[in-house]
Amino acid sequence: MPPREQSIDFVKFADILAALGTEPRLRIIYHLLRAHPGGMVAGEIQNELGMQPSTVSHHLEKLKIEDLVHVQREGTFLRYTANPKVLEDLLAFLFSQCCAKTHVVEAESVFKICRQESR
Repeated sequence: MPPREQSIDFVKFADILAALGTEPRLRIIYHLLRAHPGGMVAGEIQNELGMQPSTVSHHLEKLKIEDLVHVQREGTFLRYTANPKVLEDLLAFLFSQCCAKTHVVEAESVFKICRQESR
């Protein structure tokens, strides 16, 4: 019997993946990452995605609950930024098995993608 994986919070990662698992939320995270570190105000996100304010608010709240985004009030506006720490934790969780232990995905191929995107 394999050892128990007590240190991995599977529920937390499942909740994060569920929050990211809709097209609008994934698009929001995409735009917030592109705007990092300054982030975007809610109206900018709404304009970028062509959504109603209430729909954007709903999706931002779901992302906020899982700590994928941070929000800061600026006068009458709310500025949203992606939380890179949560994304880093999620990527580490996903790649710890497939790259480090089983080599299903070669780590170099992941690094190659990251290097290409940073150009």
